[in-house]
Amino acid sequence: MTELEQTLSSGTSNAGAYQDYAIETKSLTKAFSGREAVSDLSLRVPVGSIFGFLGPNGSGKTTTIRMMLGLVSSNKGDITILGQPVEQLNQLARVGVVVEGPGFYPYLSGFDNLQRFAEVSYPAQKRLNPETSKLRRPDILQSLERVGLVGAKDKKYRAYSLGMKQRLSIAAALMWPRDLLVLDEPTNGLDPQGIVEVRELITSLNQEGMTIFVSSHILSEVEMICSHIAIMRDGVLQFQGSVEDFKGSLSKEFSLVTSQVDLAKEILVRFEFIDLHSCKIEGNHLTAQLSSENIEEIVKTLVEQGVGIRSVGLVEPSLEDAFVALTGRSSNVS
Repeated sequence: MTELEQTLSSGTSNAGAYQDYAIETKSLTKAFSGREAVSDLSLRVPVGSIFGFLGPNGSGKTTTIRMMLGLVSSNKGDITILGQPVEQLNQLARVGVVVEGPGFYPYLSGFDNLQRFAEVSYPAQKRLNPETSKLRRPDILQSLERVGLVGAKDKKYRAYSLGMKQRLSIAAALMWPRDLLVLDEPTNGLDPQGIVEVRELITSLNQEGMTIFVSSHILSEVEMICSHIAIMRDGVLQFQGSVEDFKGSLSKEFSLVTSQVDLAKEILVRFEFIDLHSCKIEGNHLTAQLSSENIEEIVKTLVEQGVGIRSVGLVEPSLEDAFVALTGRSSNVS
């Protein structure tokens, strides 16, 4: 059992003891060998959110998480977890954490692995919270039920799929009441079915009232489940806020399908409906950033000028579109 597993072994729920932010950092900075891995980071994770922590490899995400959990000391700055400074270790008893992949005994069943984890964790929690005289022991079956593994409780861990292994890790983190769950790349390496399983689990836990902090580089998954995001690049915070606000930083894209695509382009440019530099043509499909979102006027003009239209519309920018526009690192986007 690692020090982290012992420290985060269990806790009693204390929802409502803090107000706006489950995690808040102020001017957080960490340097290694004179190079700042995280620079002046002020992060705010709203209570009740699914918060996506994004950035290319080497952007400072893992270092930030380690500082938040007290595993790495900062050079300067403050960290508040669930309303209290991170230095107060008993606060971490209300935080569940899954980092760097699951680690269980392959020859034990899922149930027996959690039972072993509980045996080690329970005394550690008693030391962590000496004021708690009636700390309950975990209900292992209930934890397995929460992650959908009751039917596989007697199956050997080595026979679990990748998705089942990840869910068992989350079950271990949830054996005691949690207000905050921190997941570092929870779908990394999973097959499509495993990704769906973990995604649905995260969503259901959030619906129960838990704040979820997810570090990931898989933007399509983040877009599907997260309400808020923060984006790091070279240790510097580039954006934080709601997913919709971030995508809204890009204008909607005009999409047109016509057999007269060259004529349509000429008309759209002549009437100053589109930005010429953003115009792309693939076969009969034209896309461009609009100078005006008066789609009715655009369609009316095209028809009057003799352009036959198969389909037309405005396409919302994706999280990946906005991410690439901000970071310029499309090669690191999944």
